Amino acid sequence: MDDGQLKLVIIIASDPDADKLMKKLIEQGYPATKVSSTGGFLRKGNATILSGVDANEVDQILAMVRMECYARTEYVPVQTLPFFGEGSVVQEPIEVRVGGAIVFVLNVERFEKT
Repeated sequence: MDDGQLKLVIIIASDPDADKLMKKLIEQGYPATKVSSTGGFLRKGNATILSGVDANEVDQILAMVRMECYARTEYVPVQTLPFFGEGSVVQEPIEVRVGGAIVFVLNVERFEKT
């Protein structure tokens, strides 16, 4: 799949997963920039990782994302969820999906390093 084109890989993951992924990317020699962000269902910290790589390296990046940013379940107190809030009659923690990642792969029209 090497068409000689540069790709911009944008990865949005939870902070703990993003930290592990950043370490792995740097160990493997991939350029990576981490930008802190928030959002999502649980309003927890996220990170957006940007990495410019050759087209033939995208599959290796995606494999690392799958290994470090896998989806899992966690129990959280109901009061911390945005749709329940205070005064909820349910007191038991509930199981929610956390982790995983969202990945965008974009063509790079132009790249300059100054």
